[in-house]
Amino acid sequence: MAEIIQKDGTWVFDGDALRLTPGRDKNVGLLRRELGELVVPLGALAGISFEQGKRSGRLRLRLRDGADPLLHATGGRLSEPHDPYQLLVESDRYGVAEYVVDEVRRALTLDEVPGGPVDTYLLPGPSVPLSCSAGDGTASFDGERVRLEWNWKTEDAKASAGARTIPVEDITAVEWHPAAGLENGHLRFTVRHAPTKAPPKYDPNAVELWGFKKDPLMALVAAAVQARLPHPGDRDGDAVRSLPAPAGAGAGAGGAQASGSDHDALLRRLRELGELHRDGVLTDDEFSLAKQAVLKRM
Repeated sequence: MAEIIQKDGTWVFDGDALRLTPGRDKNVGLLRRELGELVVPLGALAGISFEQGKRSGRLRLRLRDGADPLLHATGGRLSEPHDPYQLLVESDRYGVAEYVVDEVRRALTLDEVPGGPVDTYLLPGPSVPLSCSAGDGTASFDGERVRLEWNWKTEDAKASAGARTIPVEDITAVEWHPAAGLENGHLRFTVRHAPTKAPPKYDPNAVELWGFKKDPLMALVAAAVQARLPHPGDRDGDAVRSLPAPAGAGAGAGGAQASGSDHDALLRRLRELGELHRDGVLTDDEFSLAKQAVLKRM
C-alpha cells in the first residue's frame, strides 16, 4: 500500500484503486469538499505524474477519456482548487509522492491497463439528491428530474415561464462552463426536441453563472445528470435513445432479458424501426445499430 497525507488531502493506493480524500485546509476548493472521498479504480487511470516546485509540488492523475462523468461534463475546465485529481505536496514529502507514482505506474504496467478511452463510466458521479444555488437560479436533481428555479436576478424573459422541471430522459447533453474574465459561465441542459441558441441569460434550460463562490457546485449537478445519460462511447444506446419511444414502452425495458409487457414493447419497437427504415427516416447503418441494440435487450 502507498499513502501520502497532506493538508490538501490524502491519497491511498491499495493496488486496485486510489482513494482520494480531500483535506480540511482552507485552500481546498468547495467542490472537492462537497464531492467528498473518491475511489478511482485502477482501470480508470491513464497515468499519474508528480511535478516538483521550490516550495511545493503537485501530484496529478490522468483518467481515461470517458471514465468520469464529472470530467466529461466539465470538459477539463475545473480550476486547481476544485480539481479532485490534483494534490498539493509539501517539499518534505517529495520522496513519498514519487513512491506513490512508482507504485501506481507499476500496477498499471502489471495489469496491462490500456490508456485509451472507455465506453462506460467507471466512476458513479456525485450522489443524489443534490441542489445548488448560484448565479440566476437554483438547480436540483433527484436522479430522475432536473428542476430549475429562478431568483430575483433572473432576466424577466426567462423567469416569466416559471420554474422548469426536465425529466432526465429528455436531456441529450449537459455542460458546465465557469466564468472567465468578463465572460459569464453557465450550466446548460440540451433538451430533446427543444434546441436553442439563446445565451444562457435567456435560455430557460440554463443557469447563468457570474464567477461567485458557489459556481463550481453547479458542476456536481452537471456530473450527476451526465452519469445518467447514455455514455458517449455507447453507440448502440445512443441509437435507440435518439428514436421516438414506442407507445407503452416501460422503464424496465432495458433489463438483461425482457419479459411480459417489456418484451411486447421491444417487439413494437422492432416493428417501428422497420417502418422508419422503409420510409427512409433511418439509414441502413442507423437501422442496423438500433435493431442490434433492441435485440440485445430481448
